Amino acid sequence: MDISSTALRVLQQVAESGSFTAAASLLGYTQSAVSRQAAALERSAGATLFERRPDGVRLTPAGLTLLRHARTILDSVAAAEHELAGPAARTELVRLGVFPAAGAVILPEVLSRLAATGSQLAVTTREGTTPGLIRALRAGSVDVALLTSRPPHRPSDGESPRLHIEPVEETELLVGVPGTGSFAGRTAVHVDELLDAPWIATPSSGEEPLLGVWPGLPGRPRIVHTTSDWLTKLQLVGGGFGVTTVPSRMSPLLPQGVSPLRVEGAPAEVRRILLARLPGRPSPGVAAVIDAVTSTA
Repeated sequence: MDISSTALRVLQQVAESGSFTAAASLLGYTQSAVSRQAAALERSAGATLFERRPDGVRLTPAGLTLLRHARTILDSVAAAEHELAGPAARTELVRLGVFPAAGAVILPEVLSRLAATGSQLAVTTREGTTPGLIRALRAGSVDVALLTSRPPHRPSDGESPRLHIEPVEETELLVGVPGTGSFAGRTAVHVDELLDAPWIATPSSGEEPLLGVWPGLPGRPRIVHTTSDWLTKLQLVGGGFGVTTVPSRMSPLLPQGVSPLRVEGAPAEVRRILLARLPGRPSPGVAAVIDAVTSTA
């Protein structure tokens, strides 16, 4: 096969993003250029690599096989570029994916621990949903990722080879309410009281359920504001404009004017924080990041 590294990067990005349009945007190409690269890759491989579906693009078994080798090839190209850059650049790069709340409650301490060890690591981070980060792991765009799971805590994906996933910690879901008003001065709230509350939620998508609204709410929530940004959510709560869910792990970081309450009258909602990577022995840099995360937990 006569395959360019550009074509392999297109394969990798399509696998991660699930569409030619999104891959083109992330790579800085036009959609037609990505489509041409994909078609040329299939001709060179002599196999159908992409399955065009109404909900996007998925790799065929042949595409997944090539992706496995593409990760190795692209990593070797990156290592060669790194080595040719000279001794000053010979630090190991570790790409860490994190779910949104981890950026506030876990990531700063992890990076501080790594800095304190004096390790020769260059850690970059990217934020994403758990399904998106799993795709990034599969595509080789991140080396290790912090994920979340909710009951019944099923396996994160069904592809092979299975990801190496280890639990980091558990955190209970609470409700963040304004420090003034009907919930002021309380430590708990009954789930029935939340039915008519104004909710501040994250926009839902096909791959991620509605976030920011209590999962066991007995009825349809009244959503008044939607935002993907945690700080915006909490500032709106502090201003008295609604309520939202918050992990108990985040309680020490809540801004002034936001009070975390336990929810009574419904089963406890426990979220697990997981650390995931591809199977096999981790590199020294990835192992160091894993140690920093587990030490923080």
